[in-house]
Amino acid sequence: MKFIIRALMLGALLSFNSVAQEVMLDRVAVIVDQGVVLESEIEALIEEVKRNAEANNQQLPSDRALRTQAIERLITKSLQLQMAERMGIRISDPQLEQTIGNIAANQNANIEELRAQLAAEGIAYDDYREDIREEIIMGEVRRANVRRRVYITPQEIDTLVELMEQQGANQAEYRLGHILIGFPPEPTDEDIQASRERADKVIALLESGSDFAKIAIASSSGNEALEGGDMGWLNINAMPTLFAEAIQDKDKDALVGPIRSGAGFHILKVLDTRGIEKVTVEEVNSRHILVKPSIILSEDKAREMLVRFKEEVKNDEADFAELAKEYSEDPGSALRGGELGWSDPSNYVPEFKDALSQLEPGEFSDPVRTVHGWHLIQLIDRRMDDATDKRKEDKAYQLIFNRKFSEETENWLREMRDAAYVEVVES
Repeated sequence: MKFIIRALMLGALLSFNSVAQEVMLDRVAVIVDQGVVLESEIEALIEEVKRNAEANNQQLPSDRALRTQAIERLITKSLQLQMAERMGIRISDPQLEQTIGNIAANQNANIEELRAQLAAEGIAYDDYREDIREEIIMGEVRRANVRRRVYITPQEIDTLVELMEQQGANQAEYRLGHILIGFPPEPTDEDIQASRERADKVIALLESGSDFAKIAIASSSGNEALEGGDMGWLNINAMPTLFAEAIQDKDKDALVGPIRSGAGFHILKVLDTRGIEKVTVEEVNSRHILVKPSIILSEDKAREMLVRFKEEVKNDEADFAELAKEYSEDPGSALRGGELGWSDPSNYVPEFKDALSQLEPGEFSDPVRTVHGWHLIQLIDRRMDDATDKRKEDKAYQLIFNRKFSEETENWLREMRDAAYVEVVES
């Protein structure tokens, strides 16, 4: 079957005759299971990396190394989107526009200003829009597949709470550079030794002054390779345990590694450090009714239903808790009358958080659209976080979850890549 698919895909090369001259429009560059990666996609990603490198005054490796990394990134993307198709994950146009609106708002702009900015950078708005849709879809696929692989024991939480109490308010954050010299699937002793030798050569190059980002793009098997290995800012308790133990107390520009794991040899660079300031966080207790649009229930009908519920509750014609139990599609809160309990508002999606910020205790929102559906929200009360034991446990759980989710995401992507049928089609 895959050979039939390959023949069909190879036959799908588009061209046309213009003034007796054949011009190639596109071609299949890689076959990935039941999908393909087009040459135009590879070229577009390489151009994006080059634009970002130029803007950041960053050196790049050879075009060949860039192309190899771009192909790997697009193979992983194709596999995730194919899985999303099988899982039936869709992002509607209203959800997409709302997300783009939030992106623009975070940049203190509106959508028209965002369009203008993209045009100035030579990026078509329709292409940007579909890139955002794909990013949302891949995020949903990762959450659905990786979340069930994460298991956290009470002992892990207790240990981290104790460590956090010892460290107090002055916990360190590190901005890390990461290069992974990976192993092939089921590596032999010779494979491991070869990877170690490559890692030692990379360390030697970095110690002699070579540019970290350039080497990461050329050599790393990590997910951040095309970003020059930049992992961003990480709390020491949220990063992989191997990394936390290795970089603790290291100064800016320190090189660490090679560190061996099941994936290969890791090389780290401390790009920067900063302390953590203790802040007081306001918590909210709220409740909601969630209605999800479907083939049967349109967007407008779902919104109108919540408008009616709001009027009925305000006029004492209905009880919010009873409506939530009967109609809400949030299984976690419906049986509690829609109540979500005390929480940091930043735990909620942006639209939900923004709606809560505009309410006084007892007030109801207008219907709010998020990626989950339409919500009718009531703010029950606010309070200032007093850093109770429960709060510390919640924070510890989230830090451990984020770390394990990141580790398991890497493992899941690698397993999916190793199991896939991939054929690079020579031009």
